[in-house]
Amino acid sequence: MNHEERTYRALINKDNLVSYRVKISESDLFIGSDTNLASRAEESLIKQRYFLEQYIKNHPEFRTSLLPLPLDNLAPPIIRNMLKKAKTCGVGPMASVAGAVAEFVGYDLLKLTENLVIENGGDIFLQTKNRLTVAVYAGESTLSYKVKIIVKPEDSPLGICTSSATVGPSLSFGSADAVCVTSMSATLADAAASAIGNKIKSRKDIKKALDYGMKISGVRGIIIICGSEMGATGQIELV
Repeated sequence: MNHEERTYRALINKDNLVSYRVKISESDLFIGSDTNLASRAEESLIKQRYFLEQYIKNHPEFRTSLLPLPLDNLAPPIIRNMLKKAKTCGVGPMASVAGAVAEFVGYDLLKLTENLVIENGGDIFLQTKNRLTVAVYAGESTLSYKVKIIVKPEDSPLGICTSSATVGPSLSFGSADAVCVTSMSATLADAAASAIGNKIKSRKDIKKALDYGMKISGVRGIIIICGSEMGATGQIELV
């Protein structure tokens, strides 16, 4: 599995948005908003990371489990959400962590801006008043950046999360270059992308994986890229 530097961030459309980066330990957020909210984003990220780190300290299985864990009604909101969405998708809770962090920081910032894009390791939470286009990064695939999703204002807030067996540090048991999932919940989209990606052992599995993914409650649309082949389904509009 190759680790890719985040040069793709230079290709994010910054029109009419102020762009900035907020990084704490493993969390590396690239944010676009109407005004610079870096200090507020950092406060939110510190808060969400504290919840995660303290919960993991007392429940180490939360970090390592590859299977869903029991719900915990006494846990902080981000933890409860990750446990719930992981159970829906049949994966361990940490499969949703990047999407969850983007989503929870995002909702903290939405009180202060009408337009917002938060990218966290390829997983995106966004709110927009304008029509946006999001390109799918698929590593060395010939389709990388060529497949683009149209996001309409009425479809946001929206989560767009991508899992890959060939790009980045995320754990995947499949072979897809990109499994991109859209959902109203970025936490769910992240967990679902991992679950769907695990089903793809070769290009022949694309159709089966698409069918499997659309049965996950809360999934709006799916794109799968494997080598030079791709498939898409659901409520997703492509350029």
